[in-house]
Amino acid sequence: MYLTTTFKSIALAAILPFSLAACNKDDNNTNSSSQVTLTVENVLQSRPLVESGTFQGSGSPAVIQPGQSTTITFYAAKGEALSFATMYGASNDLFFAPANPGILVYDNMGNPIEGDVSDQVKLWDNGTRVNQKPGAGVTHPGVAESKNITEVTTLDAEGNTYLAASKLVTASLKYNGNSSFTLTLKNTSGGTANETPLSPGVWSISYIAGGNLLAPNPLYQSGKPTANGLTDIAEAGNNSTLATYIQSITGIFTPLSPILVVIYNGIDNPIYKTGQVDAGKGLMLLAQKGNADTLAAYLRTVKGVKAAYVLPAPSTTVLLPQISGAKGGMVSMQIDVTTGDRLAIATMYGFSNDWFFASAGNGVDAMQKGDISNTLQLFDDGTAVNQFPGAGVTQVNLAGTPLKESLPITAVPNPNAFTTLPDIAGIIKVNLQ
Repeated sequence: MYLTTTFKSIALAAILPFSLAACNKDDNNTNSSSQVTLTVENVLQSRPLVESGTFQGSGSPAVIQPGQSTTITFYAAKGEALSFATMYGASNDLFFAPANPGILVYDNMGNPIEGDVSDQVKLWDNGTRVNQKPGAGVTHPGVAESKNITEVTTLDAEGNTYLAASKLVTASLKYNGNSSFTLTLKNTSGGTANETPLSPGVWSISYIAGGNLLAPNPLYQSGKPTANGLTDIAEAGNNSTLATYIQSITGIFTPLSPILVVIYNGIDNPIYKTGQVDAGKGLMLLAQKGNADTLAAYLRTVKGVKAAYVLPAPSTTVLLPQISGAKGGMVSMQIDVTTGDRLAIATMYGFSNDWFFASAGNGVDAMQKGDISNTLQLFDDGTAVNQFPGAGVTQVNLAGTPLKESLPITAVPNPNAFTTLPDIAGIIKVNLQ
């Protein structure tokens, strides 16, 4: 699996340019020739969270009273986890949340987990207010303090007693199919010494790449000071500040697979045909696994194809997006072209089931100069059932096995059934000079 292997060194976000030689066919073309430099760059400003959102009760105010419940529906791949935070309302600054990285929703074999997961819900002290005996007599906001976040088990720092968090808030998972889950949170504190409402809260899912979560502590970190608006939840049950923060770090993260480049003359774009099923010449391997070698080898046998390249070298190297401000991966090569030559490229949307970027229509004039990013389009190869990008348990680059289908190649709409993508020029930049 090309992309998965590379992500084991995920910190290497920038990839150096390469210059490759291609297997060219004999060509007696006497037209004017030129040498152009093709540069392809992953310019995506990546985000560490796949999804995030808010939840609340159904009444007014929108708290979750004892006996009431709320639900969170989300997508996740194996190794990804659901995190959330909601205030223990009858406290100065306590909140419920699972231990980081959150509630794992698949077992080690990749099977979805269903049923009661309440034992993963914990109670935490935000460390910003001195605790009082929990209940209706709590004074808000209380006396300020400055401590790190700590777990509250049976006693807090002031000696107040609590039932286990799983006795006050129960959590149950249901698998909806196609990597979708619903978590039901129920307030079960009624009639206990720790009876409390639950505030509106936030939730998040982190991307996983190369076996590592990009945001292993998405909402808080035990033993560290509170941050990013969690205090507003823990002290006042106000989820707006933290919701704004997690929304700002939620979005797209995807590598680009090794780039297939084809130079041809006198024929239509030989990489794909929209409206037709995959021809079985190697495009499926590119679209599902990021392996362009088979398709490149086939294209070199096609009449009218002058050259087919896969770059960078080695072809197992992917172009990572911008990570924490570091420049994204980039490759560059020089190509000999002549008048009338066309150029087309293709590369996998790495965190998908079978999506690929490719030159739209009949490619571009190989001798033109400038930014040609706007000539690309995102396509669905139609050979694997689609799932949420970056949160699909059958996506090859998330250690999955695709669910086969056989549909015509089509353009991917934006927004689509799962998510809204940035403009293509905000993901991949292609330049000819």
